[in-house]
Amino acid sequence: MLSSTLAGLMSLAVTASAFTCTRQYLQEQVDKYVFMQETGQHGEFDTLSYKMVYLENNKTASILSDLPAWGLKVDAKKSILDTTLCKTFTELIITDPSHPYVIHTQMTLDEEGSVALIDSLVTDKGDWAFNATGYQYWNSLEEWAPIPESKRLSRTQLKAAADAYADRCNDTTVIVPFGTPCARLEGGAYTGRGNLTANTCNIGGLPSNVPMTNRRYVIDEVMGTVDIFLGFTGLDRTRPKEGTPDSHLFRVEDGHIRSGPNISPVSDRIVLCNERHDVE
Repeated sequence: MLSSTLAGLMSLAVTASAFTCTRQYLQEQVDKYVFMQETGQHGEFDTLSYKMVYLENNKTASILSDLPAWGLKVDAKKSILDTTLCKTFTELIITDPSHPYVIHTQMTLDEEGSVALIDSLVTDKGDWAFNATGYQYWNSLEEWAPIPESKRLSRTQLKAAADAYADRCNDTTVIVPFGTPCARLEGGAYTGRGNLTANTCNIGGLPSNVPMTNRRYVIDEVMGTVDIFLGFTGLDRTRPKEGTPDSHLFRVEDGHIRSGPNISPVSDRIVLCNERHDVE
């Protein structure tokens, strides 16, 4: 009798402490993160783990004294939610002329639903091709609506499409599933301003024999999107093994890459390069 009672109590305890990672819960964490960045206050972020790690450009930083503490006027934002890995990705665009930024952030939650890692890549003035105003303008022309359920791809398919792009940077025989039309946005420079029905991303410019290492994914089947944080080897000689921190965000429809921002630091600076791969 006692053993069955104890077993029942243990079962209740497990049930009470069980955490289910839902889209709603992840969106709530994104909202708290954005609020912190906008106000410079972290007090409302009540789900931060006591052991939370905050990184800026792959270096340990502090939410008390670094970028989250400053308060930024966010002009545009975009997020994707990964309920399988319990992670989020958020892009923030700040065009304030006194100090513009474009920020990519992956957040990782632990088994209790607390935010254990905030990993941010930050671009600002002086970074390659940086142009927050142009970046915001071209971003504003894109519509990222949820993919109809009947047309959604699996996580495996989404990851394969994004990996093909990263793999192509090392192996030129890899075929990247670019669609047509397709456009590429790097900083504020956009290749899709010409023939919107026939633009192509097969315009060259991709590196070769450059491994993209240490990949960390956020995959959202509902939105058909994948973000990869990775190490871009060879771009920064001060990071020969780690690779330059780099972020690529892709939108995939019908098996074709539709859209994807990319940022990476060189000698402690960030290069912002948005690749937009659009298909009808």
